[in-house]
Amino acid sequence: MKVSSKLERAKALRTLRELRGDDRPLPRPEVRADINVTPLVDVVLVLLIIFMVVTPLIASGVAVDLPRTTHHARKPDDGKDIIISVTLDKRMYVGATRAQSAAEVARAVVLERTRNPEKGVFIKGDARAPYGAVREVMEALHEADVQDIVLGTEEQGRPR
Repeated sequence: MKVSSKLERAKALRTLRELRGDDRPLPRPEVRADINVTPLVDVVLVLLIIFMVVTPLIASGVAVDLPRTTHHARKPDDGKDIIISVTLDKRMYVGATRAQSAAEVARAVVLERTRNPEKGVFIKGDARAPYGAVREVMEALHEADVQDIVLGTEEQGRPR
């Protein structure tokens, strides 16, 4: 509170006491220590909605139609994998970055694994992509001595 407003308040209180005609102190208002959580709840709900909308958009890699298998082994996405995508038209991506060749994909993977050695490699090959395009990426990774490669699939009974 500013000094001038304190002085004005004190002056106003003196005036009130003079009008009452006695020197008894004015009753102090009761202090309430309740916390108003309504704005907090509003902010949390807005953040929840934002995260629910944005999370599917930031999924790693490029969207491809994965092949379907009956014995689908589920692996939780822990965010530690290097995701390589091969699209229908043979384009290759490391994460969301396009690579011009399989050798460039292998160089990017080796570079990322030198920074984070615990990362595995997850290949998402489009079901309609030529087999040779995915095989070319796998051969380049094998030549770069990358051993832990997982091929992405979807469960056969799950709707697209």
